[in-house]
Amino acid sequence: MNTHNLNKVLGRTWFFGFSCLMTIVLVLQGCADLDPDPLEFNRPPDSFGSLEEMERSVVGIYAQVLLASRATTFYAPAWAGDDITTHRALNKNEFREFDQRVVLSSNSRLSDNFRDVLNVINTVNGVLDRSQGLIGLETIDQELLNRFIGESLFIRALMFYHLTRIHGEIPLPLTRIPDPNISKSSILEVYTQIESDLMGAEQRLPDIYPGVLAGAPRPNKGSAKAILARLYMDWAGFPLKDASRYTMAASMAKDVMDNATVHGFGLVNDLEDLWTVAGRFNSESLFTSVFCASGCQGIEVANRKFVRFAYPADFSGFSETFGEIKFFEDFPEGPRKEATYRTDLDWRSFNSQKSPVFKKLVGPIGDINPTVLFTDRNDFIMRYAEILLIYAEASGLTGNVTPEAWEALNQIRRRAAGLPFNIPDASVDITSGDIAELAFTERKWEFAGEYLRWYDLVRRERVAEVLSQRGNVSGSIDEHNPILGSLEPSNYFAPIPAAAVAQNPNLAN
Repeated sequence: MNTHNLNKVLGRTWFFGFSCLMTIVLVLQGCADLDPDPLEFNRPPDSFGSLEEMERSVVGIYAQVLLASRATTFYAPAWAGDDITTHRALNKNEFREFDQRVVLSSNSRLSDNFRDVLNVINTVNGVLDRSQGLIGLETIDQELLNRFIGESLFIRALMFYHLTRIHGEIPLPLTRIPDPNISKSSILEVYTQIESDLMGAEQRLPDIYPGVLAGAPRPNKGSAKAILARLYMDWAGFPLKDASRYTMAASMAKDVMDNATVHGFGLVNDLEDLWTVAGRFNSESLFTSVFCASGCQGIEVANRKFVRFAYPADFSGFSETFGEIKFFEDFPEGPRKEATYRTDLDWRSFNSQKSPVFKKLVGPIGDINPTVLFTDRNDFIMRYAEILLIYAEASGLTGNVTPEAWEALNQIRRRAAGLPFNIPDASVDITSGDIAELAFTERKWEFAGEYLRWYDLVRRERVAEVLSQRGNVSGSIDEHNPILGSLEPSNYFAPIPAAAVAQNPNLAN
């Protein structure tokens, strides 16, 4: 299998759906065809002419997502967590704003992300609007049509979710031509729309998408349920604090667990395998953004977040993403730490900046040349490990702790210790204590460097508690970017970018 063959990755022939050149070609071909198509008389204006045309546009959505997320700009708010930091100088000031909790509305990474994500949403809205003319037509494969609609709803939900986690209240465009004067919607309204989109996706998507590689590069029912479980955890926490959603999170996570085989999901045996190029398609990913640096048959979008971007200048790196010192030193020793960091590197001897290096970002020794800029590394939008820990944490927070909840937690603990995850082991297994806190702490170590920790601190209102201790490293090197801004909830969300407000004053905070 050629891992660069994206036609096989996504199961069908595909290319940039938004290509102007291809649009012109299709229009000219349509004008030259003198044989009447009966479908033309049964669909309204501005509707897709065929399912093939719709799929090209759906693939165009995926391409836009890749372009929006290929750089660390997409994940910049995650630098606010206690696991990730950046260089103390150089041109990293916009990452430092998040790291130090002084995010300005002029931050270009904030602005670029806001613009790019809304562009994806607007494209999805266009696809959904144009699909309506195909619904119910006997000449159209309605099952395939529903699948494409489900994918579109899934991507729109992800994009709204991404923006609201960063900004809180956001605009909520749902039409093909968005209102240029749209106002912000409340977080409750946004969450409700995300829930609706994910439920609509779950109803339409198959149990497993046919003809694709492992890791759900095109989502399935389990992918939608998994993101719903994550959404309910946020919904139950800050700022809405609707505790009833913990029950829904536990139920949804349990559904994914019970049907893991049906959806092609499950833990990989060795955590380190996930951070290799060879491991870019795997059962642990519940939805995968597929990148390709070269030799692609289809969309060629390289991933620009890994390897050189996470090495210091000592290795000709760009010093963009490092591990925080206290977090590294607190991290429990064992195979999981070895899979998370390049512990073979003496980071205390670095000249550029003395900070730990994430193996998750640069890859294991010998996997990728340290000078590489653009890689085939995929993004795992959510891992099966998170479903297990959501179930454990939510079960504890609802007071309905089951043996299955302890087993979910213990599977992660066993793998972290280098043991078979599905075989009970008294040396690491636990069956008593505050499982919610135990699972929350387990998330801290399991997802270090994966751009998730900040959002966990926000939903559990642990920002001040954790970040106030961030620089308290006994007998080692102080953190390079001390906290400068407020750690209170009023500073959890980033402002709407100034550029967006200048275009539409209704978005002003």
